[in-house]
Amino acid sequence: MLLTALFKALQMAGAMGWEILWPLVLGFALSAVVQAVVSHREMSRLLPDDSPRSLAIACGLGAASSSCSYAAVALARSVFRRGADFTAAMAFQLASTNLVLELGVILIVLMGWRFMLAESLGALVLVVAMAILFRLLLTRSLVERAREQADKGFAGRMEGHAAMDMSVKEDGSLWRRILSQKGLTAISHYFVMDWASVWMDIAGGLLIAGALAAWVPPSAWRAFFLVGHPILAKLWGPLVGPLVAMLSFVCSVGNIPLAAVLWNGGISFGGVVAFIYADLIILPILNIYRKYYGLKAAAFLLLTQYAAMVFAAYVVEVCFGVVGLIPKPGGATVAAASVSWNYTTWLNIASLVLAGALLVRFATTGGPAMLSMMNKPAHEHG
Repeated sequence: MLLTALFKALQMAGAMGWEILWPLVLGFALSAVVQAVVSHREMSRLLPDDSPRSLAIACGLGAASSSCSYAAVALARSVFRRGADFTAAMAFQLASTNLVLELGVILIVLMGWRFMLAESLGALVLVVAMAILFRLLLTRSLVERAREQADKGFAGRMEGHAAMDMSVKEDGSLWRRILSQKGLTAISHYFVMDWASVWMDIAGGLLIAGALAAWVPPSAWRAFFLVGHPILAKLWGPLVGPLVAMLSFVCSVGNIPLAAVLWNGGISFGGVVAFIYADLIILPILNIYRKYYGLKAAAFLLLTQYAAMVFAAYVVEVCFGVVGLIPKPGGATVAAASVSWNYTTWLNIASLVLAGALLVRFATTGGPAMLSMMNKPAHEHG
């Protein structure tokens, strides 16, 4: 009985993994292209304050960066230490995990374009809500103490990956930079290192999603998400979604399979959106906040980001409900996911060929040496 249940969970995890293989490869490849032509070295200069212009730049830079939550947090600390505004640095890390290309592609495949649109538009509301809360509640003394703690340089995770800037700065058109030898090398390096930074989260998310989909009965989900009480369910979903995410320990794009399971289980539309946003307040990252900025600043980040996530989720729920864009529950690709010879198979084969070509270039252009530096502090890099 136990072996049968375990096999079913692994089967569902494998099927979901097969469904999102080509979107993952495509998303990471597109993200690598963007990172190869967008430099992070000027971030501190571009984020001097919490003005709308700085916040917009922070969102743009975040969308052009790696989706790894740990790398985003490390890079935000790095630019803060170099003089960037604290609010703008936090806006960057929110955008880096919620506006990246690979996240949108996977959301479309597993959950549909409405979720991608809701997550993207809601992320902008999330940044604005966070900035307003910071403007109202963040004190200068707390920022000064956070900067003093940040300057101590305590290690988190993926700091080496966050510090690497391989963007191509040669003259010429965008396509010329992308297709140049340096451009192709940078793309291959970003592609492999982004995979290396999030594969554990993706695997963990798939395994947990498979187990929950296989083992938790629908009645338990419906009771927990108050499906029988539509109004309460809409209020409850955004409140509980981030709490479930905090306890899952899964971040980055790895939480999308879990979001699909929760949606099929009956959580509200806004609850799904809030769950996806909460990868920056999972328990391991809260511990990194404590190391980076101190306990009081970590508590401040938890409370303000949670409040902003809930608010953004309510805005999404209301706005999408008014215009009739909330999809019918239970439509995510989880229970019905299976491996068969169809268009997904052909796309997966093509994506594996692309991944193989990038991996070969990575291996033959000094990539392994850089890979070994991913989890080392930035000051150890040449």
